Amino acid sequence: MTINSISYAIIGAKDPAAWRSFGLEVLGMMEGQSGSENRVLLRCDERPFRFMVVEHEADALLATGFEVASQRHFAELGDALAAAGVSYEQGDALEAAQRHVRGLIKFRDPAGNAIELCHGATLDYAKFVSPQGIDAFETGFNGDMGFGHAVLPAPNLQEAYRFYTEVLGFADSDYMHFKLSDDPEDEGMGLHFLHADNPRHHSLALFQGESAANCIHLMLEVRSVDEVGYCLDRALAREIPITSTLGRHSNDRMLSFYMMTPGGFPLEFGCEGLQIDWADFTPTVTDLPSLWGHKWGA
Repeated sequence: MTINSISYAIIGAKDPAAWRSFGLEVLGMMEGQSGSENRVLLRCDERPFRFMVVEHEADALLATGFEVASQRHFAELGDALAAAGVSYEQGDALEAAQRHVRGLIKFRDPAGNAIELCHGATLDYAKFVSPQGIDAFETGFNGDMGFGHAVLPAPNLQEAYRFYTEVLGFADSDYMHFKLSDDPEDEGMGLHFLHADNPRHHSLALFQGESAANCIHLMLEVRSVDEVGYCLDRALAREIPITSTLGRHSNDRMLSFYMMTPGGFPLEFGCEGLQIDWADFTPTVTDLPSLWGHKWGA
């Protein structure tokens, strides 16, 4: 495997200032140095940013960035994309500089999601200071576990799954199939959970559905239950829609809640997610999304 982690999300916003307020006052992220009035950088560790919010005609996820282990692996993945018939383009010097990486390629997956692969990410080692007093987000040593995870829409689920596993090298964590109703004719929805080369249960999941905002949800992880509770209180105080109540997931044991972002998609905010030794792991199949809680549409 050559993809280390989910490195960043690029988010389009009609009003980037709304994301600045949400990121700093609710999520407790720290503002990075964007160099532009129309761009907001939000950070949660030693990286210059994890969420890049840019002014855009629509509120939506514009791209998901994955970090590759080395320049050699980066080149190999480019060759693998070409061999699979996937058209991609090299990011130019300005785009790489904006993302604080040495190399960048851009393409769309079989479901149409905009994906970026990068290598040589910069660590500026600026001390992370949360405006909400969060000690640290769970991102690993020097951020090597990534900011959390993304769940992306994939109506053509099996085609997308084959692409991510056979071309990009992600590996199975769990397959979940569940029904959204009690209707016996409800065929249910599939969800593939995939891990990168880090201990996080999944850095990516593919959901058998669509999203007008190009994203099912993003996830940030903190290191204590109290920080999850404090964030929930901040969201409620600002009357931010809570899309799912507090609960604990079955497959990765994440204790979390979900809230709506200014981007038109939810964000999961949680703690205590599993960290796994992949050398001694058998992928699971799950039909119960949560052990308790996570009541949707709350």
